[in-house]
Amino acid sequence: MSPDHPPGLDLDRLRGLLDRERPGLVTGALSGRLIEGGRSNLTYAVTDDTAKWVVRRPPLGHVLATAHDMKREHRVISALHPTNVPVPRPILLCEDDEVLGAPFYVMEFVEGTPYRTADDLAPLGPDRTRGAVLELVDTLVELHAVDPAEVGLADFGRPEGFLDRQLRRWGKQLDASRNRDLAGVEELHAALGRRLPNSPAPAVVHGDYRLDNVLIGTASEPEGRAGVSTPASAPRRGTEPKKGVDKIKAILDWEMSTLGDPLTDLGLLVMYSIPLDLPNSPISTTASAPGHPTPAELIERYAARSGRDVSSVAWYTAFAWFKLAVILEGIHYRYTLGQTVGRGFDRIGELVPVFIEHGLTTLQEG
Repeated sequence: MSPDHPPGLDLDRLRGLLDRERPGLVTGALSGRLIEGGRSNLTYAVTDDTAKWVVRRPPLGHVLATAHDMKREHRVISALHPTNVPVPRPILLCEDDEVLGAPFYVMEFVEGTPYRTADDLAPLGPDRTRGAVLELVDTLVELHAVDPAEVGLADFGRPEGFLDRQLRRWGKQLDASRNRDLAGVEELHAALGRRLPNSPAPAVVHGDYRLDNVLIGTASEPEGRAGVSTPASAPRRGTEPKKGVDKIKAILDWEMSTLGDPLTDLGLLVMYSIPLDLPNSPISTTASAPGHPTPAELIERYAARSGRDVSSVAWYTAFAWFKLAVILEGIHYRYTLGQTVGRGFDRIGELVPVFIEHGLTTLQEG
């Protein structure tokens, strides 16, 4: 297919759906492109040359039913959009497989930059880099401060026994999405099970919270939202952004969100703040960027601003290494079946043992 008609996106059927469900939204012929960077659900930018939207759908081919739930993603951003948590405005959810071959949803296109590597952060300089990453922590505290019941998410998950279920779930995901032996992975899974911490009060959990999954822009930029015929957005409640300050404009990729232990998000953020030291890796972190706060600084800031006990953060970080190892193995499995779209998948498999080893080391060192 051409770049304007990427695999998994039937623009004619999408246009027909939007014309029926949101008449007047689209005013011209649609074109679309795959947004590179994602390794799981597929994300497309779609435009009619006047306005712009984003379409999210599951990957092509092998799909685990619990791992690519578009309805959950749409529900959580719909619930959080009226709060202080920055998320894109939801436009439409489609659960009819006849349109694109799988359930999907459409949301507004938010202008901003996803910083995926230390090189991406380099133009910001040390001070702005530090500020952006600390803003990431502060926004996580904001998310975890949301009362699930107040936004209609009281039944979004089952907090009781959350960590035990998470371990079992990711163990099952691993078994369902691999075709090779992985040294140490069973050892890591078992060790995590023996050392389960006591969870704090439940919160809305993102499940994949990192700098790569947020869009950052300066507060002095217009905050109008493409694809939505409303005036430029006013500052969110309780905030008055300073001119020129980098702000998180939107948190993306809610496919793993649920109601559960908020420290799982912190552990993942800490994991992504540890340099991988893997040259030319398709999976990288921003941790080596000049000015990037240390893991200890992020933990301290989260603890001070949230008031939560973070003494068990090593367990949550080790669990994050395990979870990412499982996710990467699933991506590698789809690659071996020829069911991935985009670049960089050929070297994903070699990273999985590295993540397993980091998890074992983190848990052993406490």
